[in-house]
Amino acid sequence: MDKIKIDSPISVLSGVGPARKKALASLGLHTVRDLLFYFPRAYEDRGKISLLREGLDGERRSYILTVGTEPKNALIRKGMTLTKFRAFDESGTVEIVFFNQPYLREVFRPGKEFRFFGKLQEVKRIYQLSSPAYEEVAEGKELKPYIPVYPLTEGVSRNLLDKLASEALNAILPILPDPLPDEIRTRQKLCRLSHALRGVHEPTDHTVLETALRRLIFDDFFVFSLSLALRKERDKTETAKRLPYTDISPLTSLLPYELTNAQKRSVNEILSDMQKGNGASELTVPMSRILIGDVGSGKTVCAAIALYATVKAGHQAVLMAPTEILARQHFSDISDLFKKLNIRVELLLGSTTEKNKKRIYEAVSRTDKERIDLLIGTHALLNDKMDFSDLALVVTDEQHRFGVLQRAALQEKGKGCHLLVMSATPIPRTLALTLYGDIDVSKIDEMPPGRQRVDTFVVDESYRSRLNAFIQKEVAGGGQVYIVCPSVDDDLEDGEIAFNELLEYETKRPAMKSAVRFAETLQKDYFPNLRIAFLHGKMKPKEKDAVMKSFSEGKIDVLVSTTVIEVGVNVPNASLMIVENAERFGLAQLHQLRGRVGRGTRKSYCILVSDSEGELAKSRLSVMKTTYDGFTIAEKDLALRGPGDFFSDNRSEFRQSGGLSLPLAHLCTDDNLMKAAFSEAAALAKTDPTLSHPENALLKTEVEHLLQNSEHTFS
Repeated sequence: MDKIKIDSPISVLSGVGPARKKALASLGLHTVRDLLFYFPRAYEDRGKISLLREGLDGERRSYILTVGTEPKNALIRKGMTLTKFRAFDESGTVEIVFFNQPYLREVFRPGKEFRFFGKLQEVKRIYQLSSPAYEEVAEGKELKPYIPVYPLTEGVSRNLLDKLASEALNAILPILPDPLPDEIRTRQKLCRLSHALRGVHEPTDHTVLETALRRLIFDDFFVFSLSLALRKERDKTETAKRLPYTDISPLTSLLPYELTNAQKRSVNEILSDMQKGNGASELTVPMSRILIGDVGSGKTVCAAIALYATVKAGHQAVLMAPTEILARQHFSDISDLFKKLNIRVELLLGSTTEKNKKRIYEAVSRTDKERIDLLIGTHALLNDKMDFSDLALVVTDEQHRFGVLQRAALQEKGKGCHLLVMSATPIPRTLALTLYGDIDVSKIDEMPPGRQRVDTFVVDESYRSRLNAFIQKEVAGGGQVYIVCPSVDDDLEDGEIAFNELLEYETKRPAMKSAVRFAETLQKDYFPNLRIAFLHGKMKPKEKDAVMKSFSEGKIDVLVSTTVIEVGVNVPNASLMIVENAERFGLAQLHQLRGRVGRGTRKSYCILVSDSEGELAKSRLSVMKTTYDGFTIAEKDLALRGPGDFFSDNRSEFRQSGGLSLPLAHLCTDDNLMKAAFSEAAALAKTDPTLSHPENALLKTEVEHLLQNSEHTFS
């Protein structure tokens, strides 16, 4: 067998043939490295040992039992073998059964002790464990308290992943070089990478997991920040087109309202960036600005003015949105205005026909009056065939759904152009500066006149019947309802602890509700008369767009969703937002979800449902009842929970939306750790801007690996 190396194909591991290789590839596991950095979604807590008499509560538990009888195999029907024996502890006896595993007869010998993990049931007055997990208790053998639970797929069993991960760890960790320079690791008091990988895959206690995660989270931020810092060092000499002063009144006079003072201030900041320069030079420093404001605060109008000024100066502009339905909404809103001003606007989506794509590619490259002035679209704008003749401004909407590197790829199509990023997630200025370095920040901290305040309540499960009655009342009165759940369909099993919850010492949080299952329950058991649908990030883009379109057209009464609706269309009729397991969301995220309702004339409500007994969860949710300013909420969230809540914790939705995957960033509760990572990266980029020093060769590989992975999201 070939020697196992970190970049070896995963087929080098024992038992991985063509079929398993294909199945593992569907999980993104192509190399041994991929496997080492494929982290558990949860852990089984097998360290707490129960007596049999304590186990009839419907939960999976661990028991230390002695085999009491000789196992017997029986053929109960064709193709089905039953293996049965009895085991005991000081409190009682249990019957243990396994199906289609006749070889276990040789494993469970009378007198031997095993740790069993399963759900105890009473069958005909006899305790029974059916197909429990098991490990022999033997002198000198360590029983791990936490057993990792990995995301699986068809053809990849849990036992297979456990075996492969163990083989990879044992082969690679003894020879794994650490890419983080020793001086940085020592200064930041971090463990070695080999220790961190062992600790996250095989944690022996809280301390080991905390130590491991601290190092891996630092690495996430450090490598990401280093890739940005290197790009900034490279781009310091870049120039962009300087825009002359533009009279924007032809556009603003078409608006049915007057801009708020916050909008006027932000527009002036944006235009000043693009117009500043020296003397008669036609070039200036590229604008790099983030426009932050609540949902409905009027960011799009500010961006439209910047787009207008760019086009009127004789250049091209582009607006990129994270979803087709949002891109269509922008196109509808902006093109209606721009057509009145004789500005040519086109829409490019992944679903655009090849014939129209070809026409658009040709039109953006023209230099005559047939050229497209403004192109609005999704990640389809990143296509290699796109060649703008005079791109001067890139605007991206909902920056947290894209990666910095994706935006940079679009900017490069203009060979030096201005960048404006819009974000509906209010980000504290300190965090924005840490994340984006020298990016300038514009805040729209004022809502347009006429927007109603959304009354917010925090309730527990005892209010469920009243909550259901309220849903019926709102729908009967012509309103529509959002219900947001924290997971798609992968609810934790009994006895499993979520990846991040091992770090929390508060009272155990209630089990998560999943969007798919909860939608089915509501339709079947509570609201058979209502039109209920579900929406989540694992759905195909066309499916998501179709559901959202139906909801916006009033064809759906209740939409049960994950946080994918953070980025969605304006539905003025939506009057009730219910967030299940509200304790599992960041405050900034809850505030953004609340902003999905109250966008029309109807009185609107946001109800946060939580049974959490933890004091931290209670104090956080109480903020939502009394605070409505997004920036204040974001600052409090940063102070209470650290920066993790500002990063997506749903990897599949994040990656499918075109984001740059930082798989552990959402677990960060210490903003000092993130700041340290960004500071160390900036310092290193200054001393070695190309990572050409021999001691940084491994780091360069890590950065290239990150860049390569991010490019996969462009397709």
